[in-house]
Amino acid sequence: MAPAKILIIEDETAVRTLILRFLTKQGFQVEAAEDGKTGMSSFEKFKPDLVILDVNLPDTTGYALCNDMQGRTGVFVLMLTSRDDEADKIEGFKQGADDYITKPFGLSELGARVGAILKRQRTVTAAEQQCLEYQGLSIDPIRREVSLNDEMVPLTALEFDLLHFLASHPGRVWRRAELIQEVWDYDYVGDQRVVDVHIGQIRKKIEIDTSQPSLIQTVRGVGYKFEAMTAEEAAAEEAAGT
Repeated sequence: MAPAKILIIEDETAVRTLILRFLTKQGFQVEAAEDGKTGMSSFEKFKPDLVILDVNLPDTTGYALCNDMQGRTGVFVLMLTSRDDEADKIEGFKQGADDYITKPFGLSELGARVGAILKRQRTVTAAEQQCLEYQGLSIDPIRREVSLNDEMVPLTALEFDLLHFLASHPGRVWRRAELIQEVWDYDYVGDQRVVDVHIGQIRKKIEIDTSQPSLIQTVRGVGYKFEAMTAEEAAAEEAAGT
């Protein structure tokens, strides 16, 4: 299997060079850029699996760049910044970031975060290949596409992973810590409200009424569950009512 491709967009030369050398030694294919314009050019040509993206860039913000990249390919994004305010982290996740690491950081921590994100690109097993169908909602794990009433739903990479995981276990209640372990695939050390942020973003895209969600339901004091009838169950219920 070819090594994963990682693009670094960071305006601080010392930090950019340090990460570049470290990841190259880890066996990854790595390219680097110092600003948003150069970064987007590299992004389109290099087609990375993961982007390590600084929030503060000379010509744009990492948030805007993350949103643009996610809209094009759903690439994995690790935000890198000196900001440690929780609101900044939440904003990054809203724009599609998969993880967030604050400067100064250790290379071992960076390596662990990169490895955890890339593990999500696991081979889809035969059991996981089946397209999930729930009352107009279709989730295709092979193409990583979601549609609602035949309209495509634009989800970030992590939003897709979270929705697919919940929909694969209908009726099961999951605690936030359990979802982080299962979907993020490592012991996330940040605020567990990150789960709430992603659930909120998914609901905006698939729920008719976000104040009364019918698909992803909140179980107070516990966590979340996916609750919906399959297309076959809905058809059977409709037939029984006629």
